[in-house]
Amino acid sequence: MVSNSPNSQQLKTMLAFLCLVLHLVSAYGSASKAKNIIILAGQSNMSGRGGVQNNTWDGVVPLQSKPNRSILRLTANLTWVEAREPLHKDIDFQVTCGVGPGMVFANRMLQRDPSLGPLGLVPCAVGGPIGTKISEWGRGTFLYKQLVRRAKASRVGGGSIRGLLWYQGESDTVSEMDAKMYKRRLLNLFNNLRSDLGSPSLPIVLVAIASGNGPYVETVRKAQLGFKLQKVRCVDAKGLPLLKDKRHLSTPAQVRLGRKLADAFLVQEHSASPSKDTSSP
Repeated sequence: MVSNSPNSQQLKTMLAFLCLVLHLVSAYGSASKAKNIIILAGQSNMSGRGGVQNNTWDGVVPLQSKPNRSILRLTANLTWVEAREPLHKDIDFQVTCGVGPGMVFANRMLQRDPSLGPLGLVPCAVGGPIGTKISEWGRGTFLYKQLVRRAKASRVGGGSIRGLLWYQGESDTVSEMDAKMYKRRLLNLFNNLRSDLGSPSLPIVLVAIASGNGPYVETVRKAQLGFKLQKVRCVDAKGLPLLKDKRHLSTPAQVRLGRKLADAFLVQEHSASPSKDTSSP
């Protein structure tokens, strides 16, 4: 028979309080340690629409995206918290975010190399209701300045920026001029970010788009797959399953992409030459 005496209730309360304290201490411990920082940038498929239908997220978090005390997220208020889906909920806030590749990437990285923890993810991707073109990420723009501000803030308290994941380009498939200018604008963006962050050899993994908003998808994909710059690697999202809108990656697709990004990033860390991923989706 379970006792409901005052002493029993007090014991239960104390145990619950101790569990909470231990969790907070563990989370604070990870947040206060020097972090290996990864910037996540681009548009909607980076911020994540996995599981989103009719502006509602289904709340399904795959095993590969589950929280890990060694994975942190920089909030919109520039504080570190334990990371969990949706990573971009307070950054790409004009729309409903779902599962993206970031958590899968981070879990995969720690699985492959536990010494990388704690990992600090810095969400910066913005898709919004109509998407963002690469021209909106040029030096001096709101999105660019926000990325640089958040990236610099992430180093306060200890940590180094280890790399950038970039997934963007769908909005540049509408205009032929934008599609043709994509490679030059991407080159300028990466060079400017490396300069402004004081990291001339910052490792970057970019994603070749799987879909687009207009007729010039292949023009943008060609620019991405053929992009040549030291310490930049490209993975291909083509063939990954899409949602009914035919533009956004599904949750299973984001899981596969996150794994590909992590594997490419780890290869890139030991490579000095630009290259692309040739594995099938």
